[in-house]
Amino acid sequence: METLWFAIVALMLAIYVVLDGFDFGTGIVYLFVARTDAERRTVLQAIEPVWDGNEVWLIAGGGLLFMAFPRVYAAGFSGFYLALMLVLWLLILRGISLPLRSHLANPLWRTFWDWVFAGASLLLAIVLGAALGNLIRGVPLNAEGYFFAALWTDFLPGPAPGILDWYTVLMGLEGAALLTVHGANYLAMKTEGPVRDRARCVAALGQWTVAALTLASLLALPLVQPGLRSNYDAHPIGYGLLLLALGSLAGLFYWRRKQRDGASFLASSLLILGLLGSTAWGLYPNLLISTVHPTHSLTVSNAAASHEGLQWALGWFLAGFSLVLAYSVYVYRCFRGKIVLSEDERPGA
Repeated sequence: METLWFAIVALMLAIYVVLDGFDFGTGIVYLFVARTDAERRTVLQAIEPVWDGNEVWLIAGGGLLFMAFPRVYAAGFSGFYLALMLVLWLLILRGISLPLRSHLANPLWRTFWDWVFAGASLLLAIVLGAALGNLIRGVPLNAEGYFFAALWTDFLPGPAPGILDWYTVLMGLEGAALLTVHGANYLAMKTEGPVRDRARCVAALGQWTVAALTLASLLALPLVQPGLRSNYDAHPIGYGLLLLALGSLAGLFYWRRKQRDGASFLASSLLILGLLGSTAWGLYPNLLISTVHPTHSLTVSNAAASHEGLQWALGWFLAGFSLVLAYSVYVYRCFRGKIVLSEDERPGA
C-alpha cells in the first residue's frame, strides 16, 4: 500500500508540472513572443481559462503527501521554510500581476506588471528544478527526521548542503529551460501569426539548451547520488522511463523541425513525465534522503501513515481524482483551438 501511494503522489506532482509548467513557460517567453498589447492579451487568453485548474493539481498533490506521508510533509515544510516563503511570494506576485495589469490603461503600469509576471514565472521554474535537485541530492536530516537547510553554504554537496549548490543550480537551469520550451510549444499550438512564429523560434532554439542541460545533469548524477542506479540494476524495466524521456527529446527535435506544434507540445509533456518518472524510480523507497547518515532517511516504510488509513484514503482518492480529471478534460475541451481576439480587442478597434 505504501508503494502504491508513493506512485500516486509522484503521479499527481508530475501532472502538476506538466500542466502548470506550460503556464510558467508561457510567462517566461511572454515578453519575447508578444510585443504589442494586443499580442500580449492573446498570450494571456491562452492560459487564463486553465490557469486555476492547473494549480488544483498542486493542492491535491500536497494534500495527498500530507495524508499518506505526514512525516515527510512535516520535515519538508520545516526544513525548506525559507525557500517555501520565497515560492509563496512568487506565486502571489504571479497571481496578482494579470488582474492588476488591466486596472489601468497606462503603458508604464502594464509594462511593470508584465515584467513581474515574466520574472516570477522564470524564478518559479528555477525553484521547481532546484527542488527536484534537492530531492535527488538529499538533505541534512537528523535522527529525529528533521532538518534545516540554509539558502546556500559553500555551493558544494556534502553532509550539510544548502538549498542551492552547483548541482541544484544546474537542475534549476534545466527546469527553467525545459518549461520555457514547454510553454513556447503550447503558445505555438494555441496562437497564430507573429506570436506563433516567435514561439516556434524560441522552442527551436531552447530545445538545444534542454538537450545540453539534460546531458549535463545525467553526467553529474553519479557524482551526487550514485545510489539511484541500484533500482535500475535490480529492476531494469525502469529503463523504459528513461527511454521515454530520451525518445521524447528526439521527438521534440523531429516534430519542431516539421512545424507540428501539437506533436511538439506532446513531446515536451512526455519528456517531463519521463524525466520525473525515471527520477521517482531511482529514488524509491526514499522520500527524503539524508546526507548525514543513510539510516536517517525518510522512506515509504518509516514515513507512511497507518496501513488502515491508507486503505480508507484510497477510495476517497479515486473519487476525488475522477472529479478533478473530469473537470480538467471538460475545461480543455471547452477552450480547445486557436486564440482569436474579438473585434473590440484588436488594435485600432
